[in-house]
Amino acid sequence: MSWISNDSRSTAFVHGLKNISQNFAAKKLFMGNISSKIKSQTHSLSYLDSNRPHQGTLFNGYNFDDAWQSSMQVLENSSQVFLTAFLNSSAEEDNITCILNSTESLCNGTSSSWFPSLPYLNLTGNRGGGVLHQTPVETGISKDDASWVLTATFIIFTMQSGFGLLEGGCVSIKNETNIMVKNVVDVVLGGLTYWMFGYGLSFGKDPGSNFLFGWGSFFLNADEEHMGDVFTTYFFQLSFATTATTVVSGAVAERFNFVAYVIFSAVNTIVYCIPAGWLWAERGFLYQMGVIDIAGSCGVHLCGGASAFVAAILVGPRLGRYDYSETPLPMGSPTNALLGTFILWWGWLGFNCGSTLGILNDKWKYAARTAVTTVQASIGGGLVGMSISWFQNRQLEIGGVVNSILGALVSNTAGCSLYTTYEALVVGMVGGAISTLSMPLIDKLHIDDPVGATSVHGLCGFWAMIAIGLFVKADTLIGITNGRSGVLRGGGFYLLGVQLLACVVVIIWSSSITFILLKIIDKFIVSIRMSEWEELVGADFAEHGIRRGDAGITRATSVVGFEHHGHDFSKIPVKGDNPCHVLVLQRLKDLQSRRGSTLAGALSQIREENFETNAFRQLHFSKKNKNDNDDELPVNFVHPFGSDHKGNMLSTIDFALATGPLAPKSAASSKRSWTAGE
Repeated sequence: MSWISNDSRSTAFVHGLKNISQNFAAKKLFMGNISSKIKSQTHSLSYLDSNRPHQGTLFNGYNFDDAWQSSMQVLENSSQVFLTAFLNSSAEEDNITCILNSTESLCNGTSSSWFPSLPYLNLTGNRGGGVLHQTPVETGISKDDASWVLTATFIIFTMQSGFGLLEGGCVSIKNETNIMVKNVVDVVLGGLTYWMFGYGLSFGKDPGSNFLFGWGSFFLNADEEHMGDVFTTYFFQLSFATTATTVVSGAVAERFNFVAYVIFSAVNTIVYCIPAGWLWAERGFLYQMGVIDIAGSCGVHLCGGASAFVAAILVGPRLGRYDYSETPLPMGSPTNALLGTFILWWGWLGFNCGSTLGILNDKWKYAARTAVTTVQASIGGGLVGMSISWFQNRQLEIGGVVNSILGALVSNTAGCSLYTTYEALVVGMVGGAISTLSMPLIDKLHIDDPVGATSVHGLCGFWAMIAIGLFVKADTLIGITNGRSGVLRGGGFYLLGVQLLACVVVIIWSSSITFILLKIIDKFIVSIRMSEWEELVGADFAEHGIRRGDAGITRATSVVGFEHHGHDFSKIPVKGDNPCHVLVLQRLKDLQSRRGSTLAGALSQIREENFETNAFRQLHFSKKNKNDNDDELPVNFVHPFGSDHKGNMLSTIDFALATGPLAPKSAASSKRSWTAGE
């Protein structure tokens, strides 16, 4: 048989040797010196394949096709034995070496492995995270797989918008812009420090790298030959790193000093990058033990949730948060929160599907299953969240429904490529229940978490890792689980134990480092807590000079004043007003007499009797005389819903939180008692 007639087979064989070389290199614990032999032969065959001159060419006296037939015959007899030995963690290197030796053929006086790739084995050990560094640079990622990962990363980047809208919708209006700005800071400063040292500590391979952290690749750059592999992995991991920091911003919303947060966002990279190396780098000790976290339930969400929990404790609750009740505060914009949820939902598909590392060979099958299980889990979580909300309140609480969906997505993320549709539904339902039912328990502890980051990301991230140890069945296409199954699949407790260990070490690391960083910032740089004046007037006004007419700013400044730290904030204009219209109203009398003006006729239709209630009459009178342009209520204003049982006048804030026979019922009025007399 000639080279020309068997071109496709020879090419496949050479690529097969390349793959098996990279695969063995990723399993040095088992392969040892066999790896170097296969690599050497790979280069020789690559050269031969690219320079074959004519038919019948022999390679140092050995015919290629004869070698192929011989190798395939031996492979048929030994592949099953090899599979068993490889997947058995207790297999000795000598046993595997003996099997491989039976496939060797003499070539140029040296022993070389003629061993085609086994497509159903994941010898490279890739287990998600978009990490390609287990692959030798001479093989690299294909352009099709790189396109898939990069496109997924573009989608993941839109999740910053979702987080901003969700968190902004959960807090009061006077803080929503500040939340969005914090998301910008997470990308800008968090991205800078990840480029400087985060990626290197996760996946660096220079001397000094060990099972705890990597070394090298600081201030990352790559040459033309390797930039495809390096930058694809870096970009994907960068999106993970910024997401982990963003989780913290929601938990400390409305009272965390903005300058302190800027500093924390920059240095918080260290919290994420070390566990990422444990989980996804070849040298990581959790990776070597066989941990499975495909898209970051542990490395991103549990890490971020534990950090958020500690940060919320250290900064303390918002002013007056638990003085009268532990029930959730009203959302500033439920619509924005829902819109943010949809953007996160969309982004999660990229988050999970991109972690399959491509679409070539059998990876496209895992990507398809990942998309289905991601949506399936969110459906299960949403069903549970809506059911709990309806059972408790006879209405759908927006916050509970949103967090049940997000909790389900977090719960599915670690094993998204491995679950069946039934398992994904169950995992999502449990996750939705955990996120919905645990939030009131967090409030019982007086830990103020406005967006429920501890429940959604922390507790559901923990459940996601446990679920793998329970439900997962060993896959046979690319071997993500390394042949191990969960407890309920008859695989024993090893996988469950590794998953638990990963959760414990990540929680300890994230919590302790976050505590140390925040303590250093608070003690030596700047207080992590806003001043009371800043918190009362709102971060939008105090930090960004945004003054709204419907956010309670005038009421706050009427009590605490406009002066703060030597600055006068009184000249900041009200946002949202049309200054031209304000001038028109101020010159109303002159404009009425203007020729052709229709204002006089329009104004004549307005009569005092149109204000049918005493409340509106007095409010109108007060506004005309005091020239107020904001939301401050006049002293003589009679509240349309009366006063509380102590005879105290109800303010705008009191009205929003109070319950009573005349007040509009909230979604859980029997449980949402916010009257100050409680």
